[in-house]
Amino acid sequence: MRKKARIIYNPTSGREQFKKALPDVLIKLEQAGFETSAHATTAVGDATVAARAALKEEFDLIIAAGGDGTLNEVINGVAEQDNIPDIGIIPMGTVNDFGRALVIPKDIMEAVDVIIDGETVPVDIGKMNNRYFINIAGGGKITEISYEAPSKLKTMIGPLAYYVKGLEMLPEIKASDVRIEYDGEVFTGEVMLFLIGLTNSVGGFEKLAPEASINDGYFTVLFLEKVNIAEFGHIFTLATRGEHLKHPKVHYVKAKDVKVSSFEKVQLNVDGEFGGILPAHFINLERHVNVFSPLERLEKENNVQKKNEIDGQYQKEIRDSSLTGQ
Repeated sequence: MRKKARIIYNPTSGREQFKKALPDVLIKLEQAGFETSAHATTAVGDATVAARAALKEEFDLIIAAGGDGTLNEVINGVAEQDNIPDIGIIPMGTVNDFGRALVIPKDIMEAVDVIIDGETVPVDIGKMNNRYFINIAGGGKITEISYEAPSKLKTMIGPLAYYVKGLEMLPEIKASDVRIEYDGEVFTGEVMLFLIGLTNSVGGFEKLAPEASINDGYFTVLFLEKVNIAEFGHIFTLATRGEHLKHPKVHYVKAKDVKVSSFEKVQLNVDGEFGGILPAHFINLERHVNVFSPLERLEKENNVQKKNEIDGQYQKEIRDSSLTGQ
């Protein structure tokens, strides 16, 4: 029996490249044995509605083609169901944090090949109050950049749009007085931002949460205490090199359950979109969704390669020592 695949795509993502490639994608999936159909999103929240409809029609897999926002909406459409289909990703957004973390190619046809190959990995998802996220949630003025950067600017210059918007917002950045509870520990004080992460890629920074795992059941919780603008710029520079965790104002912990509250109005960011205001309760749902990805195979190949390199070096040392009589 042929598997049924439903493509849910954002027609405006990636300079409309997927929309142009859709006929070829449908042909490729059909030739691989999938009965495939597509739905183009028309408004915010439409991908969630489309994902729920795909569940009712018993599709075996749902393919999200778009940015992290499109994927977030699809996850929100399926997260509470018992029969969650496998999820395929064709990254078409500005940053594609989740696709980057799962080593999914940005090339459309190569991403389709990953789905056709059929390898999946179980991934954690986060629940924040009554909604779900797949990559990152957070709060603080600086986290507003991702949804305040104009879509036209993101289309024109890609990730650079966030830096442009960040420079524009720099004078407005101020600390928020919050209470953060994580697995029995409590922090109270002023912070510039807080992040609740599921992957190692945040806003294109792959070294921001170096110990993040996609399926260990833990969030990586990172928050920055109040600093002046000069210190903030210095820590930002450290973050590009993965050296920010050494800074005394940076807190970095692993936790399954996190609660954040404030007497101030603090906006939330969920997978790059506006997520309401505090308070918020974050729960990690371990290995909740299966996503097509070559990650485990690549990790095994990488481990084998490293082992072969170590074995080769060891054999060389033995040969060298025998030649020198040591």
